[in-house]
Amino acid sequence: MTAGDPAHETTSGLPADPDTASPDTTPRDRPAHLRPDYIGAVFAGGCCGVAAREALIDRFPTDGVPWTVFVINIVGAFLLGILLEALARRGPDIGRRRFLRMLVGTGFMGGFTTYSALATDAADLLSSGSPGAGAAYGVGTVIVGAIATWTGIAVGALTHRTEGDVR
Repeated sequence: MTAGDPAHETTSGLPADPDTASPDTTPRDRPAHLRPDYIGAVFAGGCCGVAAREALIDRFPTDGVPWTVFVINIVGAFLLGILLEALARRGPDIGRRRFLRMLVGTGFMGGFTTYSALATDAADLLSSGSPGAGAAYGVGTVIVGAIATWTGIAVGALTHRTEGDVR
């Protein structure tokens, strides 16, 4: 079906909304952000990630600098680097690989890590008379998180080599 087809136009002659389903469009033909299975995977993974984060924060409370949130964000960045590199080396982002990326990467890791808590915690430190600690916490988390992500990518590359990789 092309844009010039009468079946692709409304009664006013304007093009139909491409996001609406037509009789010849199945859910698998929809973009990823409109597919119920991917939406469900992100939701389920996110719920589990948030539950894991909150369990760790409750289990390891901190006074002053929120080290538990810091560690959660760094570990999440590292694991996300491993996951995405491993999936990328296994083939194109389709089928089970895309579903796993949505479930674990976007969902679980997105719920597990928390940059909103990072921002709030840094602001709390800044406003509570510890501007140095607040700035170091905010900037340090981003820098260490970037290093953790890069390290995760490197680990993912080492542990999931493709046939064309040279040792």
